Amino acid sequence: MISKLIKNTTILLLLVDLLLINTVVFFVFERIHQSLQFHLYISIFWLVTSFFTNYYKVYRFTNFYRLVKLIVVQGLFFTMAFFAYFGIFKEGEIVNTQFKTLVITLSSLAILKVVFFIVQKKIRQSGSNFKRVIFFEKDDTAKKMINLFQNKSSLGYLFLGYFSSKISEDPNYLGKEKDLYDYLNTEKVDEIYATLSHLKNSQIKELTKYASLYNINLKLIPDSKEFYSKSRNVEFYDETLKVLSVKKLPFDLPENKIIKRVFDIVFSSLVCLFLISWLYPILWMLIKLESRGPAIFKQEREGFNGEEFVCYKFRSMRINNQADKVHATKNDTRVTKIGSFLRKTSLDEIPQFFNVLLGSMSVVGPRPHLESLAIEYQKDVDNYLERHAVKPGITGLAQISGYRGEIKKKSDIKNRVRLDIFYIENWSFMLDLKIVVSTVLNIFKGDENAY
Repeated sequence: MISKLIKNTTILLLLVDLLLINTVVFFVFERIHQSLQFHLYISIFWLVTSFFTNYYKVYRFTNFYRLVKLIVVQGLFFTMAFFAYFGIFKEGEIVNTQFKTLVITLSSLAILKVVFFIVQKKIRQSGSNFKRVIFFEKDDTAKKMINLFQNKSSLGYLFLGYFSSKISEDPNYLGKEKDLYDYLNTEKVDEIYATLSHLKNSQIKELTKYASLYNINLKLIPDSKEFYSKSRNVEFYDETLKVLSVKKLPFDLPENKIIKRVFDIVFSSLVCLFLISWLYPILWMLIKLESRGPAIFKQEREGFNGEEFVCYKFRSMRINNQADKVHATKNDTRVTKIGSFLRKTSLDEIPQFFNVLLGSMSVVGPRPHLESLAIEYQKDVDNYLERHAVKPGITGLAQISGYRGEIKKKSDIKNRVRLDIFYIENWSFMLDLKIVVSTVLNIFKGDENAY
């Protein structure tokens, strides 16, 4: 029970800190100067600065010096923001309890941080909240790490054994490389430590693939000549032991999922309120006047994790029995006059903002495909299924890069998937904004593939 409470506590700790900050202000600060504006100001500033200072990124191997450094840096930022508020909004006014409030707030936050850090160490020493780890190959550096894990229980690592190409009678020897993947199928493993000096690039790729598949952290033990890249973080376990941590994908981090979902809800709500509210009845009438059938076309598409969902669009074709099998082509006779306009301006996609609000789609992401076509695409593109790792989008990186509409040759779908996977691996909030702005500009400029 205790170990479950310790895991995934970043958001909980953040909420506790915000509660503590506002509680101290409420009870210590002069009531005459208290306001909702001030409480929001200090809360938002703490939230933003803690993100940039990595205040909540405290790991098992984080030492006390690193912890104190985080507390001091965050405290300095908060102090500047605290006094800046009075310089901007309360200039000329006498505020007697500024210093007292700040000291009590920072002291309380520091004590809480240190106490939680110590409690975590004690819990791990008692045998709870540990990570199950295995090693791939065993050189001198790996041996040092194994000794560290076994002798320093406060780190909370449980060494299960190691795999190596060299057969050994060591009781910790678990098998050769081929046995590793069978082991991952049957045993719970949290982290894999692999020695780079004994690995080929193909082996690193294979390990990375399996680690992602089983949601395992992959740690690479470098040699002195090892290079560092953007895809790896350097972590120091003690003064001499250095490890390269293979970075998780952006959407493996819960905070990124929250940011993207909040943006989806806010942006879609604004579109529904200021655009769809008046445009929907107009387009509904024009579609109904030109051809029989419903104004909204519903179609099952592949979504997150390959699960099907009902995708909404304004109907742009006459009713036909090929709609679920064949995409529109240039000069397609099925497309109506109003439908042609809708497709060229992408207005036919607007009802998908309801999909976004319902949670089956995102504003930005890989475009959802028909299951029948997706099966064909999987034959042409090896990593096609990786695009199912995120929710499908109304627009995406592939679409603003010129890959939308009809798929005429195999390279079209390969390039789309390549860009979809690049988006998943390199997502940022700013990238989403860039794609949204580019999509709007393309609507006004026109797209030759929109038909």
